[in-house]
Amino acid sequence: MSSIGQSGPFTAPFTLGDRSVRRMGYGAMQLAGPGVFGPPKDRDAALAVLRAAVARGVNHIDTSDFYGPHITNQLIREALHPYPDDLVIVTKIGARRGADGSWNPALSPEELTQAVHDNLRNLGRDVLDVVNFRSMHGVSDGSHGPGEGSIAASLTVLAKLQQQGLVRHIGLSSVTPTQVAEGRRICDIVCVQNHYNLAHRGDDVMIDDLAKNGIAYVPYFPLGGFSPLQSSTLSAVAARLRLTPMQVALAWLLHRAPNVLLIPGTSSVAHLQENLAAAACELPDDAIKELDTVASAAAA
Repeated sequence: MSSIGQSGPFTAPFTLGDRSVRRMGYGAMQLAGPGVFGPPKDRDAALAVLRAAVARGVNHIDTSDFYGPHITNQLIREALHPYPDDLVIVTKIGARRGADGSWNPALSPEELTQAVHDNLRNLGRDVLDVVNFRSMHGVSDGSHGPGEGSIAASLTVLAKLQQQGLVRHIGLSSVTPTQVAEGRRICDIVCVQNHYNLAHRGDDVMIDDLAKNGIAYVPYFPLGGFSPLQSSTLSAVAARLRLTPMQVALAWLLHRAPNVLLIPGTSSVAHLQENLAAAACELPDDAIKELDTVASAAAA
């Protein structure tokens, strides 16, 4: 098995729950249709990307049954089942899709329980490796980021499903530090998945706190929300290093902390290969210092 892009100075495996995963994983969200809704334009291409990811050493795949809905999980099962022994599939619950493609809270005990069973069925699994509870508090104010509010009731339902043997490990998605602390009082939390990148560093303190406790941090949107000025700084560094901006952004995230796990998504095998190669990219000290200024570039 080839492991292109899975070796480098910042790629020592990290323990996710009770499983060792490579820090460069794969996010399946882009395999669904436009707006993460409906089937992919090219089903064979989607299956090829999943198979190529595993063939190149990826053993951490991020998905959800509300991608599509059901589409990405069904693709993962078709492409990879029976699964390699070392493959860890992380899914999410807490939302449902409307007929118009809208993202809506699905937080009742019945909806959360049904979501776990839907994931089990569509992935073809008897137990889910990791289930992230996706807080929807931020949706009410028009954003998709974290919003304050208790997650105790919903997380207690998920913890009971874990006790029933349907879920091995529990994580959190789109949460605040207060919610992480609340969640850890209810059950063991193995990962947190939030929006974080060179330009959006609001979780810096959280990342370091999680690292001290052996909890993974999984950033999404590695190039999301950049201003033109911030993008130009990243592009300039990338050009100097003869890398793509995406490769530099991913390499910086790997350098940021040892508990950072990456799940860049793509529906292209060529783009997948490019992303995986970022794990082997060494960033010189002067490049890191310049990249560390990106978050404050717009304000300056």
